[in-house]
Parts: sequence; structure tokens; C-alpha cells
Amino acid sequence: MGMPESSPVNPAEAGHEVRTYFVRNRNALVARASFSEMFVDYYLHLGENQLKLKPEYDTMFKRALVALTLHLASRPWNEMVAWTLHFQEPMVNLFLTGDNGDGAITGRVFDENVRDMGANIFYTDVVRGKEPMRRSTINFTGNDPLRTVESFYVQSEQRAAKIFQIAEEEYLLVAEHPDCDHAWFDALTTESAKTMDTTETLALMEKRIYRWHCGCNQKRMLEVLAPAARKDISELFETDEKIEIRCPRCGSRHTVTREAMEAFLAKP
Repeated sequence: MGMPESSPVNPAEAGHEVRTYFVRNRNALVARASFSEMFVDYYLHLGENQLKLKPEYDTMFKRALVALTLHLASRPWNEMVAWTLHFQEPMVNLFLTGDNGDGAITGRVFDENVRDMGANIFYTDVVRGKEPMRRSTINFTGNDPLRTVESFYVQSEQRAAKIFQIAEEEYLLVAEHPDCDHAWFDALTTESAKTMDTTETLALMEKRIYRWHCGCNQKRMLEVLAPAARKDISELFETDEKIEIRCPRCGSRHTVTREAMEAFLAKP
């Protein structure tokens, strides 16, 4: 988060709409969206960068992507969020990040050389405007990211939330507001969430657009490699004139030449 000089979002590209509502007489917030098109963009990204995931990891990442997007839609416009979900079984890390300023969301799966942490751990980093970054950490059980984010709301946000899959690729988040109707909230099920349009009075709050977008580019990759290159550029490149690096945020493939690295290090 916060790495400078990334390629900006192209406003001409279509995004994916997330709507938020206030549930009148219940004092709760609802965020809902269809993720069909965002999943297509995600799979195009995997294909373009020759990233192959186990089906189990793919499912886990998509559910985490859903949760982050719906969560972001309920947050202030000037907020950036990064999540790292460490699972012990299976041993895998999911990294996701999103910026409400431009609607960019990205992430990747780390399934090699994952450190054994002894427990499932969820790290949340938040930057709001020019305020310092805030981090919260919780432990959780299970391997479903939707349930993990629900635990995060209770433990870190100090309010409850539920996330429901109401169609094949459509999801809905319900989060408590002050004076929430707890009996109604606690009784919510997938079936009642599916019919909320007709059973509750929903007041539209916002429509936000989100896009699968990292912004990684050549300069960012040079910045990632610079510390190792300053220490020993010969060790970094060995006998090669170029090396391949994957973006630590999204896994995109980038090629960096030794000549470009030397020129970057020579700049004042």
C-alpha cells in the first residue's frame, strides 16, 4: 500500500457497480452486487500472467474478493484497505487491497513457502486520507473468507455483519448500525436475504464503481528490486541480462533488465 507512481485507473474502462442501502426501521446497512464481470476480469488476469491456482484456493480468493468489495462500499471515500488472510489448513495466504479513491481492487494468492503461524490470522491495514496507517489483527477459525470477515466485524469493527450468497455470483452484506434491530438481524438467513427487496424498506444510499486494477508498472518493479540491487546487483542478476519479477500485490509478470536497473540506481 502507498507505493508511488502506479499506473492510474482508466476511467474509460467499465467498472462493476456496488449499491448500498439503509434498511429503514432496522438500522442496518446493506451492500450488494453481482460479481460475474469482476470474476471475468480476475480470470483474464490469471490467464494473461500464467497464474494457475488450485480450485480450492481459487474459490477462497473469490470469496475474499467479494467480502473486500462489499466492505469497501460501506467505508469512507478516502479509505484504502489491505487484507492478509493466513490459513493454516490449507496452508495459504490471501492478499487483497482496495482503494475507495479510484475504485481499484486487486490481490493474489500465496501458496508456496508460506510460513507456519500456528493459527489462522487476519491482518487488516487501513489508511484514511493523510492519517497514519492503522493495523488490526484477529485470530479466526475455519477456511471460508466470508465467515472470516464476519469474525473481523465482531472482533475489530465492534459490530456484527453477515454476508450471504443470494444467487450464483451475487452477494449481499448486512452490517449493524447503532440501534440495530438485533432480533431481526440475528434471524437473517440466506432465504430472507434473497427477498429483502420486498420484505424490507431499502433506501438507496450510494452507487460505487469498482475495477480489478493493480497499477503495477516498470518503475514500481524497479523500486521493489532496488534494495537488493544496491546491496549486490551481480548477485541479483547473476549471468542474466534480465530477470522476471511478479508484482507482490497482484502477481503480474514483469521483466527487468540489468541496464534499466543500473539506470534507475544512478538517478539522484
